[in-house]
Amino acid sequence: MAMAPRSTFTAVSTLMFVLLIYSGRSPAAAFYLPGSYPHRYRPGDALAAKVNSLTSPSSKLPYPYYSLPFCAPQDGVRRAAESLGELLLGDRIETSPYRFSMLNNTAALFLCRTDPVAPAAAELIKSRIDDAYQVNLLLDTLPVVRYVKNPAAPDVLLRSTGFPVGVRADDGEYYVYNHLRLTVLVNKQNGTTRVEALMATADAAELISFAGGYTVIGFEVVPCSVDHDAAAVRGKKMYDEIASKATAGCDPSVVGMRLQDGRPLVFSYEVSFVESSVEWPSRWDAYLEMGGAKVHWFSILNSIVVVAFLAAIVLVILLRTVRRDLAQYEELGGEAGGAHADELAGWKLVAADVFREPSHPVLLCVLVGDGVRILGMGVVTILFAALGFMSPASRGALVTGMLCLYLVMGAAAGYAAVSLWKTLRQGDTAGWRSVAWRSSFAVFPAVGFAVFTALNCLLWYNGSTGAVPLLLFVGVLLLWLLVSHPVRTNKIARQVPAARCSPWVMVAAAGTLPFGTVFIELFFIMSSLWLGMVYYVFGFLLVVMALLVAVCAEVSVVLTYMGLCVEDWRWWWRAFFASGSVALYTLGYAVYYLVFDLHSLAGPVSAALYVGYSLLMALAVMLATGAVGLAASFCFVHYLFSSLKMD
Repeated sequence: MAMAPRSTFTAVSTLMFVLLIYSGRSPAAAFYLPGSYPHRYRPGDALAAKVNSLTSPSSKLPYPYYSLPFCAPQDGVRRAAESLGELLLGDRIETSPYRFSMLNNTAALFLCRTDPVAPAAAELIKSRIDDAYQVNLLLDTLPVVRYVKNPAAPDVLLRSTGFPVGVRADDGEYYVYNHLRLTVLVNKQNGTTRVEALMATADAAELISFAGGYTVIGFEVVPCSVDHDAAAVRGKKMYDEIASKATAGCDPSVVGMRLQDGRPLVFSYEVSFVESSVEWPSRWDAYLEMGGAKVHWFSILNSIVVVAFLAAIVLVILLRTVRRDLAQYEELGGEAGGAHADELAGWKLVAADVFREPSHPVLLCVLVGDGVRILGMGVVTILFAALGFMSPASRGALVTGMLCLYLVMGAAAGYAAVSLWKTLRQGDTAGWRSVAWRSSFAVFPAVGFAVFTALNCLLWYNGSTGAVPLLLFVGVLLLWLLVSHPVRTNKIARQVPAARCSPWVMVAAAGTLPFGTVFIELFFIMSSLWLGMVYYVFGFLLVVMALLVAVCAEVSVVLTYMGLCVEDWRWWWRAFFASGSVALYTLGYAVYYLVFDLHSLAGPVSAALYVGYSLLMALAVMLATGAVGLAASFCFVHYLFSSLKMD
């Protein structure tokens, strides 16, 4: 067991090295914690928008912004410092030519006139338009927002981040959105001096006094397709004003910049500043609004009913049935193999076999270790997210935190696997090193890395920004290689009576109860992953996870007791899969979501990404819930047989 701390320290050092390479230059750029301070601008201060990868709800392949013939900054394109999580999510943040000054409203400004569009470039733009790719601008870490009318209810506006590359008109022609009407919402700070404590320095908290200023609390866009007058843009340089009549009536429903082979594209933009009463701490509320609060509460209440029902069954078993059987056992002589054995209940007859080593004990230990690691990572990540330590302002913080916690939880995984191995071997520790090493490389780490590598090769081949860079890929490989190196029975096993029905049928059916506690939240999580919706109700998710753990424990205990009552002492694997079978229903729901909700998914690569990540999600759910079920059943069996006297 002494190897686990040393190897965990080595893995942590490797992760810190990777984080240092891919983190921002300042801590504030990489982490957004409660209490961080806003960036205040004075009138006339320069603001510069950045661009992120092009994304699509139908194709899950993000592409670089400058893979299309857009205007580049005068001083060249520069990559912004990105965190580990941002790179894994496919974010590629770069500088853009969209620049403006605080409170300085501008008319239409000329950006650039591209070279004549080559046929190959025109086909690429048409392909991006057909796949509904969105342009994503960022200002002060806020994504740009577009409001459109709801076709079903014209009085209701729908909000979405980003704006389309272009549109295909009813006549079959393609048009590019080449003019942006940008609106920056700002909040004026009061004139009194405010003192804010920043992150603690080496000496003490640095106090900086701010007097007034403006903060950016919103960023909106209206994209337009306008056909600029040739005379209006002739001889213009970047940021020159243009007197184009086409931009005066900027209307997204009217298109003008038709995409043609050999025709150059002209890009322009205008910006206006609007004061808002929204305070800086509330600026993300517009992005994080999630409907269906009543649905979340209904899900929690439904789960509580299931938990209460199963808890009542467990209490009946423990407080009435078990105590009655134990009292009868004491009256009949106190020995499971005595003269009155025929009058004993079934579970007491397997007292000498119940802790017998199951088949494939090493695999069981490895699976439980992986489950402990995944469960610990999930609980701590959701807890920190619910407390606000993983704000969306810090892009990729959630993924980075999950990787760090997965690494740290390797010590717990190794301890759990080796402890279970020692229990199965009746206290014999021989072979624990092999179990610890296999818990580091087998099952989820190996399967996860194999799927990750295969999908990353597909993304590399297609030139997507979702592909992990080579240096980071090597870093992830090192993390995988270094992660977390962490009763008495009869000699002859008792014969198990023939069962009327296979116990594995009950095991498969048992997964319906845990799945019933999470399927509503699962819908919101799937929508966040595959439809670009923001999921930030981690408080609900934390409660649902606690209820899921309770249901898994109770279901496993009930099925274990039912098996022991029919004199079947082979409970180890059934206890693991009784709760772990929820993964089957999770995978089935993923297929249902693909068929009935994810209609826009296009292309074999996108389908491969969906299938691969869905399989990994189902495997992680099985390991985590299976570990909970086995632990609960072990505690129950230990309690059940601790009062029995053995020969």
